[in-house]
Amino acid sequence: MHDSAPPLLPRLLEAIHGPADVKALTPEQLPQLAQEIRDELIAVTARNGGHIGPNLGVVELTIALHRVFSTPADQFVFDVAHQGYVHKLLTGRGGNFFRQLRQTGGASGFLYRAESPHDAFGAGHAGTALSAALGMATARDLRGTHEHVVAICGDAAFTCGITLEALNNVVSSTQRLIVILNDNEWSIAKNVGAISRYLNRISTNPTYNKLHHNVEAFFTSFPTGVEMNRVYHKWKRETKDFFVESSLFEKFGLRYLGPVDGHNLDALTKNLEFAKHCDVPVLIHVLTKKGKGLEAAVNSPEKFHGATPYNPLTGESKKPAAGAPPSYQDVFGHALVRFAQADPAIVGITGAMPSGTGLAHLAAAIPRQFFDVGIAEEHAVLFAAGLATKGIKPVCAIYSTFLQRSYDQIIHDVALQHLPVTFCLDRAGLSPNDGPTHHGLFDLAYLRCVPNVAVMQPKDEDELVDMLHTSLRLGGPAFIRYPRGAGLGVAIKDQPALLPVGQAEVLREGTSLVIWALGPMVQDALQLAARLEAEENLSVGVVNARFVKPLDRALLLRQAAGLPLLVTMEDHVVTGGFGSAVLEALQEADCPVPLERIGWPDKFVEHGSNVETLRAAYGLAPDAIYQRVLSRWRNLTTERAEAEV
Repeated sequence: MHDSAPPLLPRLLEAIHGPADVKALTPEQLPQLAQEIRDELIAVTARNGGHIGPNLGVVELTIALHRVFSTPADQFVFDVAHQGYVHKLLTGRGGNFFRQLRQTGGASGFLYRAESPHDAFGAGHAGTALSAALGMATARDLRGTHEHVVAICGDAAFTCGITLEALNNVVSSTQRLIVILNDNEWSIAKNVGAISRYLNRISTNPTYNKLHHNVEAFFTSFPTGVEMNRVYHKWKRETKDFFVESSLFEKFGLRYLGPVDGHNLDALTKNLEFAKHCDVPVLIHVLTKKGKGLEAAVNSPEKFHGATPYNPLTGESKKPAAGAPPSYQDVFGHALVRFAQADPAIVGITGAMPSGTGLAHLAAAIPRQFFDVGIAEEHAVLFAAGLATKGIKPVCAIYSTFLQRSYDQIIHDVALQHLPVTFCLDRAGLSPNDGPTHHGLFDLAYLRCVPNVAVMQPKDEDELVDMLHTSLRLGGPAFIRYPRGAGLGVAIKDQPALLPVGQAEVLREGTSLVIWALGPMVQDALQLAARLEAEENLSVGVVNARFVKPLDRALLLRQAAGLPLLVTMEDHVVTGGFGSAVLEALQEADCPVPLERIGWPDKFVEHGSNVETLRAAYGLAPDAIYQRVLSRWRNLTTERAEAEV
């Protein structure tokens, strides 16, 4: 007779509708909850993609936070929110809503204030948590309330200048703030720099850890309370560093606890309870394993930081269709390797994104000419400026949305000095699953007003290589923007072409109307022109603008002089974008041609399942654009006919 299988335990996660349900569980039930959360994270991200590695690492930490504190009365501020999925599951956003993570109508991939009162602060860019939490704690003090504010910072956030600026201001702003340093040694790529090495020394020094733990064990063995914390701090101040060397954070005035095993719920809970009663700012150094619970994520933490859909059993990503074109980032990466091999003055710079930008190819081929500066975009741009003064040709590969962080350096340090730095802006346009913090929809507006710069966008991957080749020979600041994802499959020439700066490319002549299009919208413009000709017998021209700055004014004004209608198309907000540049040029020349500007509206565009879904929602699907242009054409035709009568 066979033994019967043990009875299945009831699913705990399905009964979690908020933090009160987490508190109601017994300590013995928590390991089961942690496992169920990991199972759910893996199942959902395997289907939808997402930031699986960092979230698997903070399961126990997030459970402990919700056991000790009470949101939304207490506030958690998650750095980046790459580590926020578990928090969503524990605050009433499980079930089908979470299972549609990063899809249209489902949960955002980041924390989002409009999504839940438990999301105290939204963020999609690293390093914001400590400053925001410090502001919230200071506001609490000014208002005379007593809630707790907890900043949950990834270790890579401490490579951000803004985090160090906040750290410098903590003790002068508040006496009650809890900072969690989630140390897993990774941002997206392996952490770099002195801070990373320092944290590694703390976490691996047995003497330091033993002394700290012995001292803390003595004090935490007493009933937790403010008085015992005061005794501890008085002892620590008076003994200076005689027994235990102060950590870097204690030199900034924060009480340091740790390192703490980030997967030990009992240790986490005790340290959080201790910190909760401290009357000085506290930093708890928590060691976590990125990807814990998914072997493939542990073995490949960079790949599984933000994964595309994958097989949860093997970890293999779902492969693109056979013969699919390479991505723009890989086209750029391979081209830069080719150019850098021919010219040792060419270097590549990234801010913790070697794979995401394609610079991993340069790192592998010519490591001497590759620099990863960590999540420090402001430094990356200033570093490039310094290199450029010495005859080096730096190429900064930074996502469009992340380059916003270095705007002053672009103006003050690169453009003002007319230094030859090339900026390659990946993810220009939509990053659909990630949403508004990651859409690159504003770069043309914030760049084209800057003097001394060239701003361009290729229509395909071959033209991207031409633009990189041209930029490296320009002798001044140049910006190349291109979209996320695959190119068109256009073959790349053996020898790149040197493009005439500021000269557009006429792809199709037309006398009824002409479409000036930029980047991926060029293909849409060609299809629109063919359809208008076939269905309405219109003669439609198409121009690949290529350069937003300098704009090809000579061609624009020559075409506009005898034209009934001009149309611009761009993968960017209309406000201040390419269409605005065309409109300004026409106005300055006193050219009265009607202009229809097509692009994204003056709104923050939400996340969605794909680009097509979001374009349809905002009137940018091919049929909607066709109807809009045709309607404008017909209205103008009617107006002209009425004027003639």
